Amino acid sequence: MTTHEKLLALLDRHQARYRLITHEATGKCEAVAAIRGTAVGQGAKALVCHVKGNGVKQHVLAVLPADQQADLTRVAEAVAGRRASLASPAEVDALTGCVFGAIPPFSFHPDLKLVVDPLLFERFEEIAFNAGRLDRSVIVNTDDYRRLCNANVVKIIQ
Repeated sequence: MTTHEKLLALLDRHQARYRLITHEATGKCEAVAAIRGTAVGQGAKALVCHVKGNGVKQHVLAVLPADQQADLTRVAEAVAGRRASLASPAEVDALTGCVFGAIPPFSFHPDLKLVVDPLLFERFEEIAFNAGRLDRSVIVNTDDYRRLCNANVVKIIQ
């Protein structure tokens, strides 16, 4: 199954309140928010990071509102590491099956730990994200996302 198919199956299996939108392919936060008819801050930006230090070597899927910037030091500290960097395109593909910009805010890989900034849950009743493809988006109820993601919730924004 593709990441897109896994995502939709997860949402359907757990009866999440969501809608799927097909649109022009784009990975830019502002452009896709305009296409979706959502605020940029409703977007769930998902960054694959490589964390090292303190004996830690871990990949992290850091999820935050699309109108915010990640603090990579906080991402590292969320898993007891010392430093974090963005993963390479090859690592992103291996861990998510997606290209940059298409990564949904769910981890389907056992080596990819999910960390979500709490601000994502606080501002909007729904969040939006690319659904494993640049030409498909999901808009999901925020409470349903929180229930299904099983994330470590830690402040990771600047």
